[in-house]
Amino acid sequence: MRCPVSLKIVVAVKYVPDATGDRHFSEDLTTDRDAVDGLLSELDEYAVEQALRIAEACDDAETTVLTVGPEDARDALRKALSMGADKAVHVEDDALHGTDVMGTSLVLAKAVEHIGYDLVMCGMASTDGTMGVLPALLAERLGVSQMTLLSDVSVADGKVSGRRDGDSADEELEASLPAVVSVTDRSGEARYPSFKGIMAAKKKPVKSVDLSDLGIGEERVGLIGAWTKVEEAAQRAPRTSGTVVKDEGEGSKQLAEFLAGQKFI
Repeated sequence: MRCPVSLKIVVAVKYVPDATGDRHFSEDLTTDRDAVDGLLSELDEYAVEQALRIAEACDDAETTVLTVGPEDARDALRKALSMGADKAVHVEDDALHGTDVMGTSLVLAKAVEHIGYDLVMCGMASTDGTMGVLPALLAERLGVSQMTLLSDVSVADGKVSGRRDGDSADEELEASLPAVVSVTDRSGEARYPSFKGIMAAKKKPVKSVDLSDLGIGEERVGLIGAWTKVEEAAQRAPRTSGTVVKDEGEGSKQLAEFLAGQKFI
């Protein structure tokens, strides 16, 4: 079903540390993002994909990707632009260091209002914090409907509709625009950027804004404004060598005794 009206879609994405890297805390007990490579959160790629599919089904649609983070976070925006998004907005400010999900939802809400929107798309969670609450917080701050954890989503007649998969039953949901939607990793495989898309992304606009542009005081973000903080952290103990059972005729008995001692059986 085509969407015959003009539609402005904003996709909130996050630049996260590579999960395969060796991650650490900094001295202030925030994630040391300089010590590990970063990338566009894999779960956010599904949100970008669904936004692009919705835009392709509309006669007139514009897709903007939005992120909050340091200078390197532009890499996440470039990846989304190479997938097919039209433009990007980067909220960058030194005062944002240490901002928790409450502060991030505030900054994103102000940025979304600054951009203008009909539909906000999010991934189901970030791959570093994995809280999964930001879409709901964002919808609350914007004062619009939310539809979260969708595996299928579409827009028509001024409404967004979708399906939420459950263990025993599926839910069919619908809300009037404007709205905030989050999608799961079951919503459809994200497209791989083509060479043409990568080259085109270099020419697409990336607008930088800071807290003053959004009218947000520094006391509301960062470690000062955080509602949560890490009190203490310790290095994980090195992995010890396992128990070796030599089978000299009673291997099965020793294995059973080991499993029973660990209360596995």
